[in-house]
Amino acid sequence: MRTVIFDLDGTLADTSADLIAAANACFRDLGHRDLLDPVDDALTAFHGGRAMLRLGFSRLGAPGEASVDREYPRLLSFYEAAIDRETTLYPGAVSAVEALRQAGFVTGICTNKPERLAAILLDRLGVRHLFGSLVGADTLPVRKPDPAPYRASVERAGGAVSRSMLIGDTETDRRTAEAAGVPVALVTFGPEGRGVARLSPEALLERFDDLPALALRTLGEA
Repeated sequence: MRTVIFDLDGTLADTSADLIAAANACFRDLGHRDLLDPVDDALTAFHGGRAMLRLGFSRLGAPGEASVDREYPRLLSFYEAAIDRETTLYPGAVSAVEALRQAGFVTGICTNKPERLAAILLDRLGVRHLFGSLVGADTLPVRKPDPAPYRASVERAGGAVSRSMLIGDTETDRRTAEAAGVPVALVTFGPEGRGVARLSPEALLERFDDLPALALRTLGEA
């Protein structure tokens, strides 16, 4: 089966505001002001909770993995408590996935968000049923850009890696696709915009309306 695998944060959904809010909650609990900006630091948010904590602690002049490790579980707790307060799916995402499925593609998600939190968010957004697989950061012993989570997401969706592609938004997704030997399309509506072109993906995705045709060109007819 032809398969399209999606990253989640920054690709299917703009989760940056809720992620930043969770990190800032950690810093406020430590007696600091909000150290991260929901707009200026959105790209860091899409690199995960630890990246946000590192950035915040660096602004305090106190970088160190011990502090990041200590706060990370609390960040996840804050995030889960308000996981969909500001998060929205990008325009056209649902229609594009539905169109792919109607055209005979299978779809799945490969994310570096913890699997449990990803499942909660997809349920809250009402789209979990659209994806035949969900592989998160902790589903396997390794995470993206290791190719194993990508391969697992394809196989669990019922597809074949040789007829699959990845839709993502960061260098991590580009490296994952290279490691798996599959094409990648990077979205240009994330915080880096068309800056992702520097990563030389097989395609740039300007809007989700263009995805079904792009997938057909890339993976061919059934």
